[in-house]
Amino acid sequence: MTAADSLVPLPYDRKAAEQQIGPDWAETARTAFHWMLRARALDARMQALQRQGRIGFYGAATGQEAVNVAAGLVSRPEDWIASGLREQLTALVRGHDLTTYVHHLFADALDPALGRNMPCHPTAREVHYLAMSSVIGTQISHAVGLGRAAQYRHDPSVALAFFGDGATSSNDFHAGLNFAGVWKAPVVFCCTNNQWAISIPVERQTAASSLAMKGSAYGIPGRQVDGTDFIAVYSELRQAIDRARRGEGPSLIEFVLFRMTPHSTSDDPTRYQPPDWAARARAHDPVDRLRGWLTAQGLLDPAQEAEWTRAADAEVRAAIEKAEATPPPPPDSLFRDGVSRGGG
Repeated sequence: MTAADSLVPLPYDRKAAEQQIGPDWAETARTAFHWMLRARALDARMQALQRQGRIGFYGAATGQEAVNVAAGLVSRPEDWIASGLREQLTALVRGHDLTTYVHHLFADALDPALGRNMPCHPTAREVHYLAMSSVIGTQISHAVGLGRAAQYRHDPSVALAFFGDGATSSNDFHAGLNFAGVWKAPVVFCCTNNQWAISIPVERQTAASSLAMKGSAYGIPGRQVDGTDFIAVYSELRQAIDRARRGEGPSLIEFVLFRMTPHSTSDDPTRYQPPDWAARARAHDPVDRLRGWLTAQGLLDPAQEAEWTRAADAEVRAAIEKAEATPPPPPDSLFRDGVSRGGG
């Protein structure tokens, strides 16, 4: 048993959270569930393709959909997303084209970066989504720079920095939070604590009782939230983003959730996770939790869910078919700048 078993679900005022979403909270929740089904279809197909040798690498977001979808729905077009490893869904919710994303995974001639980015590290400039970096934590400082630039230009945009529990042990976490705290930069630090920094459990990284409490050292309020509960996540993100936009400074939110898949397609979690981990993770599945809540509210028709699932699978398969029919980048593209194509 880990600390997270006692943390999920975390208590909060459910009615207040629903009110925070707004008068259209029911439709927002239905939209979120629709996106979660798309995410599951995408993760399932891409993990299968990697195992078949048809793409090179993939980091699934299974188990983190509530956070990723909520961030996509609650943020504004002018806001910036500095991603970790599993926020590709946030870019799609914000308007990034699925087929373009799949072209990136295949690193073909229609990949905006012409194969120059590592797979699953997309750039989506049109939706203010920065390419992630496999150098842990560097995106935290980038987000602070974006927030500071917006502040300097009197731009109302907010930067959202996503990172895992492992990144809280990086230099950029401490430097980024320190600068953001001093400048009161409009940044929301989103720690998706899935309890594993690849193979290192969170209790071996820190003696702190939570990761959220680390914000206090930099004058930043920290909150620990049940990251498997879409309503709780959306409500907390909305409050933090609104606070930053009003000029009241940054926030640190620790979303406690469960990694339901390997760290990536390069990983074998059976070598380090306890045997019952998968079962415990499934008990906190954010898709099941939102499905149960929508059903209890009379907002989910099983026939509609079945149609959404079928359509999501068809959409992903169509994008794959287009990508596999696309040739690789031409050799002379090595000598051309991909920025003009929208790449990173």
